Amino acid sequence: MMMFRAIAVCVLCLVTGLAQAERIKDITSIAGVRSNQLIGYGLVVGLDGTGDKAPFTTQTFTNMMNQFGITLPAGVDPKLKNVAAVSVMAELPPFAKPGQRIDVTVSSLGNAKSLRGGALLFTALKGADNQVYAVAQGNLVVGGFGAEGNDGSRITVNVPSVGRIPNGASVERTAPSNFSRGDSLIFNLDRPDFTTARSMVERINDLLGPGTAEALDATSIRVSAPRDTSQRVAYLSVIENLEIETGKERAKVIINSRTGTIVMGQNVMIEPVAVTHGNLTVTITEDFEVAQPNPLADGETVVVPQTNIQIDDGGDSRMFKFGPGISLDSIVKAVNEVGAAPGDLMAILEAMKQAGALKAELIVI
Repeated sequence: MMMFRAIAVCVLCLVTGLAQAERIKDITSIAGVRSNQLIGYGLVVGLDGTGDKAPFTTQTFTNMMNQFGITLPAGVDPKLKNVAAVSVMAELPPFAKPGQRIDVTVSSLGNAKSLRGGALLFTALKGADNQVYAVAQGNLVVGGFGAEGNDGSRITVNVPSVGRIPNGASVERTAPSNFSRGDSLIFNLDRPDFTTARSMVERINDLLGPGTAEALDATSIRVSAPRDTSQRVAYLSVIENLEIETGKERAKVIINSRTGTIVMGQNVMIEPVAVTHGNLTVTITEDFEVAQPNPLADGETVVVPQTNIQIDDGGDSRMFKFGPGISLDSIVKAVNEVGAAPGDLMAILEAMKQAGALKAELIVI
């Protein structure tokens, strides 16, 4: 039971020791080819008495009526119950053209209890330059719901004050892009790495000729490109599908103190060390043995490291899941043999890092 509990909260991330081949399109993005965030302010109508009573909702409703030529008497409160003021958000994909449809997310700005059953009125969506790039309108799809009794008790499932409108906005303007400008394009690695940048440059130059690509730093690679747009598209189609050997990640141990999750990277190493935690003592030593091949076999004499793990639990002390060794394989093997609470393992890893025995970057989130 203890072993099952420990396995449920401690995750060991195993990756192969060899560099992995990945497509360029999966690990990079092209500078200037990006999505843009849009935002707007509007009204949702048709609610079943779950609207808000915020003053800006009443003001927005009055202004909308004036635009339709309807003037409300001065000092008259419309007492809206079926209307809610909302923010409307969307993401404009790169190269989106007028007439294409995009999804929008609608969120209540006031004290509306629910947007279920509501419809968004015509809303302009603007970008960071204050230009209108899309217009949204349509019926909301709300995943949450709520119920309330006469005695004031109520229950809410998920978040009924937020909804979506699939294909709820129509693109009206194309976002500017520098894709077809200049004689080159910049590829940016999603995870900066000098080894990966060098591998990408060598792969492109081997295929397209020396000098086609050059690394600017650990993130950016400049690649020469034709000026003609159609040729550039075909050119990039070839480049983005090239497979390259990516560099190994830095040795890391990630600890989530809230959930008890521990993730160890493949390159994590631990030097021989003795650890005492409560009544438990764990000793790790490393010896070297000479392995002789069979006299009739075609082999060589090699020196094989042997990791020895000794555990003294001090009698009836609580065991915890911890199996350090000289590599991740040794850690995993020991973890499967020794039971533990993840909180104890966190404390020991932090102490080992301070002692210099843990050869990895320790990140607590």
